[in-house]
Amino acid sequence: MTATDRSVELINAAAQAAADKLAHDVVAYDVSDVLTLTDAFLLASAPNDRQVKAVVDAVEERLLKEHGAKPARREGEREGRWVLLDYVDIVVHVQHSEERVYYALERLWKDCPELDLPEDAKATRGKGEQAEAEDAP
Repeated sequence: MTATDRSVELINAAAQAAADKLAHDVVAYDVSDVLTLTDAFLLASAPNDRQVKAVVDAVEERLLKEHGAKPARREGEREGRWVLLDYVDIVVHVQHSEERVYYALERLWKDCPELDLPEDAKATRGKGEQAEAEDAP
């Protein structure tokens, strides 16, 4: 089984929205073969709590506006360190860069196929460390 067309469509829109708000290390996995709860995960990082919230807001706005999708469940928004948006077909994880390194979700899903993302979203991959280094005094 592979991710549905609807799931891929939502993943691409969410990835683009995250990239537009300067999220980094944006990656998506097709988890449909190993999970019955959802088809795909999107992972994205931001260097601070405020930017995590901005990415989450952008993803929610784009998915609602362009696809009529509302999250069935939202977790972690108050802390702003790791926000999970569950759209049933997809799950979006937006993490503070420190949480992303600590929890390393990529290790858990490394055996799942990576989904192709729009070029603009892929362009942000690997820039997290560079952005953090530029923010350092």
